[in-house]
Amino acid sequence: METTRTKRSITAGAAEAAIAAAREAATGMGKPMSIAVTDESGALVAFCRMDGAPLLSVDLAQDKAYTAISFGIPTHAWHDFIKDDPPLATGIPTVRRLVVFGGGYPIVIDGEMVGGIGVSGGHYTDDMKVAEAGLAAL
Repeated sequence: METTRTKRSITAGAAEAAIAAAREAATGMGKPMSIAVTDESGALVAFCRMDGAPLLSVDLAQDKAYTAISFGIPTHAWHDFIKDDPPLATGIPTVRRLVVFGGGYPIVIDGEMVGGIGVSGGHYTDDMKVAEAGLAAL
């Protein structure tokens, strides 16, 4: 029986590269946003609150990244997952830090989840585009 396992995690350098690419995309859209990158356990690795980003976006960006790594699915996938299940649709959105709309993605490298990215500050569809730009940098 094995008693330990090795986990891979995003590096600070890679997290900063994702932040820079996402920030550039948000700037191009003219929308100040908050951008968070966590490791595979949900701990914050890198963060940027652009000038003028809404205050609420600070926690939402971090929670979107956390949600994405928690189940290994993008935050926007939660809506379809719960919409036809009344007990789940009623209960799961009350779970602390769970976000059920777009802007959070797991970061998967070489088939292994190494972190998450979360973006908030615009409509969730804009948040998704900015997060995808951050992912593309990796």
